[in-house]
Amino acid sequence: MLDSVQSILDEYADLELRLADPEIHTDQNAVRTLNKRYAALAPTVAAARAWRSASDDLDTARELAADDDGFAAEVPGLEAAHAEAEEHLRRMLIPRDPDDDRDIILEVKAGEGGEESALFAGDLLRMYLRYAESRGWRTVVEEATESDLGGYKDVRVSVRAKGTPGPGEGPWARLKYEGGVHRVQRVPVTESQGRIHTSAAGVLVMPEAEEVEVTIDPHDLRIDVYRSSGPGGQSVNTTDSAVRITHVPSGLVVSCQNEKSQLQNKEAAMRVLRARLHQLAQDEANAEASAVRRSQVRTVDRSERIRTYNFAENRISDHRTGFKAYNLDTVLGGELDAVVQSAIDADEAAQLAALADGPA
Repeated sequence: MLDSVQSILDEYADLELRLADPEIHTDQNAVRTLNKRYAALAPTVAAARAWRSASDDLDTARELAADDDGFAAEVPGLEAAHAEAEEHLRRMLIPRDPDDDRDIILEVKAGEGGEESALFAGDLLRMYLRYAESRGWRTVVEEATESDLGGYKDVRVSVRAKGTPGPGEGPWARLKYEGGVHRVQRVPVTESQGRIHTSAAGVLVMPEAEEVEVTIDPHDLRIDVYRSSGPGGQSVNTTDSAVRITHVPSGLVVSCQNEKSQLQNKEAAMRVLRARLHQLAQDEANAEASAVRRSQVRTVDRSERIRTYNFAENRISDHRTGFKAYNLDTVLGGELDAVVQSAIDADEAAQLAALADGPA
């Protein structure tokens, strides 16, 4: 652990020197990159310094304990403080997801269950929108297909942080574990005899990719325009403002109609396409690196059920982490932090176990 700590401290010191150089500030892109890395390392550096300080205090107390009972009495407390500092540092040394500070595109799709599934998809959407609002993030519903009773058959929303989020506080860092099948157990509004039904909705979360990160050959795109449908601005139902983009090599198809102009819809669709291609590349890289042990949470198959929402018991259960609470009403109201933290903790525990086991 000492070797990795020293390399981080050396990198942090080098970043400080580079950021203090007036010449670097002529290149704002370079400054942003350096500041981003500097901010990401800061918590780990603080943990490393606290660990070293605790180590020094413990060593000093042990040296003086033979001659001074007062120092001997301090040793157990200093040992506990040192162990706590070391455990905190170990957690900070877990390799961080490079996408953690990215904005995201989140999709919710109704599954089996007809109208009840679509209504549940709407509940999930409102939960995420309220959670985003509580964290000061901006959200835009970019594409939506509503059901007859006011739910959603399919809805896509962008979630963006304001400014530069702190380490582990970006939309992807907090919501990347939401991808999967969410199951609901309740009496549907369409049920006349009060029987509890089970239905499900699927959630897909993708980190947004910058234009320079994903190269798309314009010749690989087939772009179709058509007339928008449903509620919207003045152009809806009157002009061919909706856009459908097909990426021929991958077969990915993205459509967007919620913006007012064809150009805006095209730009929105291209952002979604870049995110999906970025996700495909990440999935392929993870598959190729299967020999490297990954987090149990991160590698869960998206087709698997990840969570159950039981209305009769006001209970929410996460099947990956074992989290269970009886405050479903407040969770659906946007208070997701405890559920999210259970996934983060499980992910960190799996990675710590992998580090302890060593290379596979």
